[in-house]
Amino acid sequence: MHSGLVAVPADIRSFDGYTWHASPDQYIMAAVNGSNVLPLIVPALTDGTDVDMVLDRVDGVLISGSRTNVHPSNYGEAETESHGPFDPARDRLSMALIRRAIDRGIPLLAICRGIQELNVALGGSLATEIQELPGRLDHRKPQTEDRDEAFAIRHSIQVKEGSCLASIVGGGQVQVNSLHRQAISKLAPRLAVEAVAEDGTVEAVSVIDAPGFAIGVQWHPEYWVGSDAISDKIFAAFGDAVRARHVRPAQAAE
Repeated sequence: MHSGLVAVPADIRSFDGYTWHASPDQYIMAAVNGSNVLPLIVPALTDGTDVDMVLDRVDGVLISGSRTNVHPSNYGEAETESHGPFDPARDRLSMALIRRAIDRGIPLLAICRGIQELNVALGGSLATEIQELPGRLDHRKPQTEDRDEAFAIRHSIQVKEGSCLASIVGGGQVQVNSLHRQAISKLAPRLAVEAVAEDGTVEAVSVIDAPGFAIGVQWHPEYWVGSDAISDKIFAAFGDAVRARHVRPAQAAE
């Protein structure tokens, strides 16, 4: 039996002549198998969603990665070709869920696009095509059709000693995977850096004043749940936070 419900914001996708509200299977199954929770995909309605109604009924929020990027207008920059592709309905839904989940102390785990949405939702900005910046590594997905190779654990990060993430995976150097061309530029005032890559790219953050579990990671722990200890620990910790929330009486919307 699953212990707790977790909201997952949908991406808008179009294929076979239909518009779909969808979420990648690897995130759904990581939540099921790694956190022992039941994910509920929340539609990204173009006219907005009553996020408090959603949050009244769930015990956690998982913000997944996606093929699309946060639209730069959300952090005060003009759109360029390198910023795309976009999914503005996903932007609106995710950032509303993030802000209210934090306010209400509902456990939040944000991955890849999710950490970028978390940073923007709280007042930060993003850099695009980071592999072109001086001194930066190429964090992009390798050009391969083999998904295990694409998501392979290939670079190190330094987890800050005494941080929230260190309490989950341990401090110091750990190995992760990397499939992104955008990353945090200006850090949101409410976020603390939990881990960085060797080139200085922010790889993990926590919300400083959050009343509950609220962590974002730039890499993809969801892909290796069941076979990688770091990935397992992150999803297990999220599941524990969700279950702790689940056993308490539902918190009323403010």
